Amino acid sequence: MLSIIQAAGWPIWPLIACSVLALALIIERFISLKTSKVAPPELLDEVLNASREELPKPEVIEQLATSSALGEVLASGLRARQSRPDSSDEEVRNAMESAGRVVSHRLERYLTALATIASVAPLLGLFGTIVGMIEIFGSQTPGGSGVGNPGQLAQGISIALYNTAFGLIVAIPSLIFWRYFRARVDGYLLSLELAGERLLQHLGTLRRTES
Repeated sequence: MLSIIQAAGWPIWPLIACSVLALALIIERFISLKTSKVAPPELLDEVLNASREELPKPEVIEQLATSSALGEVLASGLRARQSRPDSSDEEVRNAMESAGRVVSHRLERYLTALATIASVAPLLGLFGTIVGMIEIFGSQTPGGSGVGNPGQLAQGISIALYNTAFGLIVAIPSLIFWRYFRARVDGYLLSLELAGERLLQHLGTLRRTES
């Protein structure tokens, strides 16, 4: 590996930095976007059962808010109804939508950086290719009578090919994982929206029962 880096020349170092950063972002997103941390499958049913007859106590709502992203959205609706029992469905929905926007921003964190790496890596590879071409042309003798410096020619070819390949090696996985995480976040956001609507209907039913 060290010999490849040496053959690729100094233009490879920005690509290595991009690869390390992309790997760190991918690992971080895998950890942060676990289903158990975002939208536990049984959480909505547990909330509906716990509030079947009355709203949960404030400490239970606070615990719900810290449990997951879905819990944070549901807790915002419960808080809105608890703080103002006469609040309309629209006010409760607005509270959950505000919490949902905060959650959405957190779920999409670093995805832009990963997409940027996927876009920039081929350009950095192209830059390395151009540097290699300059090395190749620099190896030619001024009079055009021969190859000139074979070592410089080989170095130029190595720089051009290795940087092109490494740029694609960094860009392709980054693009794949960006699309994967993007689809995963979109799925989570849809689940949060549907869960919020179910809770809103449940709270409306509960209010009519209490009245």
